[in-house]
Amino acid sequence: MELLPKELAQTLPKLYEQEKNGEEAIVYLKFFDPCSYWTWYVLEYDGVDSFFGLVRGHYVEFGYFSLKELQECRGPLGIGIERDLYFKSTPLKKIRAELDS
Repeated sequence: MELLPKELAQTLPKLYEQEKNGEEAIVYLKFFDPCSYWTWYVLEYDGVDSFFGLVRGHYVEFGYFSLKELQECRGPLGIGIERDLYFKSTPLKKIRAELDS
């Protein structure tokens, strides 16, 4: 599966466009590792390689992450990162509430 088709990439806000929205910012994409609990929630994209969003890994934190690194990542079973095809754009505050529960 292609993680970020061009048509989808063109719909994402550029870096810093949602900065003023705080908890009302919209999460547009969800990537996940099917072999672990790691999940990446995309808020913004630079149009080339860098995303900004919420990452659920060892901790839940905001940060930048790379499309190239997500594409290259392989877990212990050789399975790569996937995009949640059923994820609907959701306000950040809802995602954070789900992760906090």
